[in-house]
Amino acid sequence: MSAIDTLPPLREVIAAHGLSARKSLGQNFLLDLNLTAKIARQAGDLTGCDVLEIGPGPGGLTRGLLSEGARHVLSLEKDARCLPALAEIATAYPGRLSVLEGDALEIDPLAHLTPPIRVAANLPYNVGTELLVRWLTPPEWPPFWQSLTLMFQREVAERIVAKPGSKAYGRLAILSQWRADAGIVMHLPPGAFTPPPKVSSAVVHLTALPEPRFPADAAILSRVVAAGFNQRRKMLRASLKGVAPGIEDHLVAAGIKPTDRAEQIPLEGFCALARALETA
Repeated sequence: MSAIDTLPPLREVIAAHGLSARKSLGQNFLLDLNLTAKIARQAGDLTGCDVLEIGPGPGGLTRGLLSEGARHVLSLEKDARCLPALAEIATAYPGRLSVLEGDALEIDPLAHLTPPIRVAANLPYNVGTELLVRWLTPPEWPPFWQSLTLMFQREVAERIVAKPGSKAYGRLAILSQWRADAGIVMHLPPGAFTPPPKVSSAVVHLTALPEPRFPADAAILSRVVAAGFNQRRKMLRASLKGVAPGIEDHLVAAGIKPTDRAEQIPLEGFCALARALETA
């Protein structure tokens, strides 16, 4: 493992600071600095960008982002044990790393970031999906971020990029692909982590679109998609009957067969249904 900066290897950092991974925090540390630098490169050209990182742990990806030229990295870390290790990184990259201690679900980072902003993180498994949904559903669009480069369990990554007709296709695919270009850019086996998780991982890169791919009211689209996939085995005329009176007429108006199931309907179809319901 070649060095990417003058700091010690991550195994030495973990040993020096007693940073055994905690399951309660969803921690699985990625120790190969070559891999963390590769993940950082998936975020694109970081020079001139601020980067928001969630759950840096001992700082492997943090170092990758900084070594790849990020203008400034803001890392949110819930585990106070990691703060001394992150402080050492801040010293090695003067003025380019800030660390906030706390829960990423509760902290508003925008006061500490200057556009353009990208998000890059080896997300803790227990909060990853919730954070993604928040970033994809802000009150206004475009969002504060240009792109998201995020590591998930492979199963979650596959749900983000899934196409109609697949078992993985559902609400997460609709939310992701409505407002962003999404693709899996890396796969990582369990053995890349310490401790090894029971599942494989994948890195997903999402680039924000300037406006949604198809016009639709966000609240109506969200309600329709949630209702359809909450009972995905049912025909839409049944799963959506509580969404609006005369749902079969609205489905037909949107060009959707009432006997179809949610997993058969492409993003454009759900958006058409949302528009039909908005004008009803």
